[in-house]
Order: sequence, then C-alpha cells, then structure tokens
Amino acid sequence: WLKGGFKPGPVLYPFTRADTKHIMPSRSRSRDSRRSRSPSKKDGKDSRKGSPSRSPAKYSESDAPEKAKKPDDYGVDSMKITDDDAAFILGKGGKTKSKISRVAGAEMELHERDLVLEIRGSARQRRLATKYAKCVMAQRVGPVHLKDEDKSDQDCTLLDIPQEAVGFVTGRMGNFLRSTEDEWNVIMFFIGVDGNNRNREKESEKLAIFGDRRGRRGAELKMMSAAETKVPGFFTDKITIATEDDDGDWATETQVFKSDELSYALGKQGATRRKLQEASGCIIQYVGSTCFYCGTQEERQRAKDYMGWLFAQLEGPVSVATDGRDDCTTVEVPSDCVGYITGSRRAAMSQMEAEWGVLMFFTDADMNRRSGGSEKLTIWGPMRARRGAELKVMSSVETKAPGFFTKGLKEEAFDGKGFGTDRMLLKDEDLSYALGKGGATRTKLAVA
Repeated sequence: WLKGGFKPGPVLYPFTRADTKHIMPSRSRSRDSRRSRSPSKKDGKDSRKGSPSRSPAKYSESDAPEKAKKPDDYGVDSMKITDDDAAFILGKGGKTKSKISRVAGAEMELHERDLVLEIRGSARQRRLATKYAKCVMAQRVGPVHLKDEDKSDQDCTLLDIPQEAVGFVTGRMGNFLRSTEDEWNVIMFFIGVDGNNRNREKESEKLAIFGDRRGRRGAELKMMSAAETKVPGFFTDKITIATEDDDGDWATETQVFKSDELSYALGKQGATRRKLQEASGCIIQYVGSTCFYCGTQEERQRAKDYMGWLFAQLEGPVSVATDGRDDCTTVEVPSDCVGYITGSRRAAMSQMEAEWGVLMFFTDADMNRRSGGSEKLTIWGPMRARRGAELKVMSSVETKAPGFFTKGLKEEAFDGKGFGTDRMLLKDEDLSYALGKGGATRTKLAVA
C-alpha cells in the first residue's frame, strides 16, 4: 500500500571503442578468429559492462542518459603478457581481472590467443590499471618492489604489519586479505618480501594498499585492528595515522574505550559497529580499545553523536532534540505495539537496523507519550535508508493495529523532484499476489 521511490543520480555506461593509438601495434578485432578470457559477445553486440561501484545505483532504462561521455583523454593501451601471467591476471573465475578493473576504474579485456591485455579508459585509469596488473604479475615470481613513480598517483597507503601478525592478517589461503579487498574496493599485497622466505628478524613488513582514499583508510584500519589483536600495543602505543586532509575537511579522530564499553560498542559479531558506520557514513573501526572515526567533519560528528546516544541508552530512555536535523525521521508507534516492533531482546529492531543501515531507538517515553497512547521512534541515517526502515515499521504496526496509518489514506503520486513517495491502494485479493510468498515478490520489485 505504500512504496518508496527515488530519483537516481547519473548512470555511467561502458565506453565504446575509440579510434585511439595503442602502445602496441593494432591487431585484428575479429571476434570469430579470437578467443577471449573476457565475457563473450553475441550477435555483434558488445556485452561489456562498466566497472561496478561498491554501492551501485538502481535505475530504470528510461532514466538513463542516451550515452555517457568519454573523457577527453580516453584511449586504449595494450600489454603483451605470458601465458602464466594471463592465468594470474585472470584469477579464479575472472575475479582478479575484475578487481583490478573495478579499483582502477578502467575496462580490461584479456585476449588469450595473442596473450594481450587490453586496457581502456582515461589516461589515469589506464595508468593505474597497468600498474596494478604489473604488481599482480610480479607476485607470481617473487617479491613486489614499488618504485617512486608507483607512489606518485596518490592511490597508495603503506602500512607496517608486525612480523608475527603477517600470517594472521593474510588469513588461510589469503582469504582475510581478499575479503577486505572486496569490502573496501582496494588491492593489497606485501611489498619487498618473498612470501616463502620472509626475514623473520625484521620487526615488521610493509603492506601496500591501492585504491581511493576512503577505501584505503577503511582497509588500513581493518588491518590495524587485526594486527593489534595479535600484537597488542603495536599501533595503539604509538598512534600515527596520516589524515590525508587534502580538502581541509577529511580527518581522523580517536576515542579510547574501557574494555566493557568496547564490547558494547562492537556488538555481536561487530553488528553495532557496522550499524553506526552505515548510518553515519563515517568509517568506524576499533584498534585495540581505541575507536577511530574517519571521514568529513559532518560524518565524524554524526558518528560521535550516534555513539554517545548508544551509550546513553544504558542509563535509560534517551531524550534527543530532533528539530533542525536532516538525518532523522520520527514515527509515532502505538504503546501496545512497541514490544512487537522492538522484539525479544531487541531482535526485531536490530534486524531492521542491519537491513537498512540505520540507528533506531525510542526517545524518552514519558516526554513523548501522546494522548492517543503512542511513543516516538527515531530513525537515524541516510534519507533512503530511513524511509525504508520507516515503512517497515509502519507495515509492522499496521499488522498489529489495522488502520493506525492507513485509515483515510488515498492514492497519491509525488510530483516533485528527487526522492519521494507514491501511494497505491490495493484490493484484498491483489495484496497477497503483490506480496508473494514470504514477501518475495515485494522484495523482487524493490530490488529491480
């Protein structure tokens, strides 16, 4: 009966081929005579897709621009590689090639027959992709060594990892390192080190992290957190982390917790930390008992506010002034539905927070109780996430108290610009069909 709508931002489409100069001589482009390790193309149509972002925007084709503009310095570079390098660049199921393409922002195609790696994009994108590919190939034959020019693109962070924690942060078969790369959209590897013959007399080894600033900082702090678990005090005894305050706004702040506070701020399997991070938009990570807040001034302030309210709930109901804040939505919940919305040991509300990436809590019950017997639920986070959580709360309340929100509602279409909400009234016989088994149809439509 209610649905949330939104207006997506610009959508990037893959660049088409351009008549640009190759580093290597041009070759035949016949698809019939060449096998490629990239996705297949059928009926002469190019099925390549642009590099996905960590949070891809959902859109309809009618909203998409006719054609995305190519940058002025768009071009194509080619790199001759060996067969062994080709397998290493491709990775299991093509994951390594996709990762390089995603982090660099370039398009990559690996031609198996000619053993040529083709890279398309702007000059910077091609340069980064070439650098990452060479570093990946270097790992096959020995340690990776970075030159000064490899660090000139401001896309690299070097982090010292204590020798005894190297295996721990790498994980079995490199799984922990790879999962962190996927989470933060970065590429990481140890430099100047032979993986089979590490110098055990060295105190630490350098981990290189490539990617954008936010991704590098998130991955850096996660590695620091893991290493600090193995070697307590390695980082917290001498906290030195560059702020990279390029724009005068980005910075890092720290806060030290007591052991019992840390456990509460972390939550079960890190759920509370992730919730606060997603709701505030600020990178939040715990290194030992020290909490790091990384982001813009606005993001850091939100994160610290949310953290303060989190701990204030230990003392009882929290009173928060919501006037003038653009990161909060309030919902009136009937008093007899509060337990239903919260769930046993707050399980239902925690599930909604995890699903939408928001922070939710009831404000002081005595101050906000209405004559109709309702309490005010506050939802904190980005606009779309708040609206999704709000509608889920309204749906749950409507199940328990039919008509509380829907009484007198009429169909309505939002005619403004940007994010909005449309309402459609469904007949009883249509509702179950639109909902689907276990809400599968509704979920499918929302995702699409």
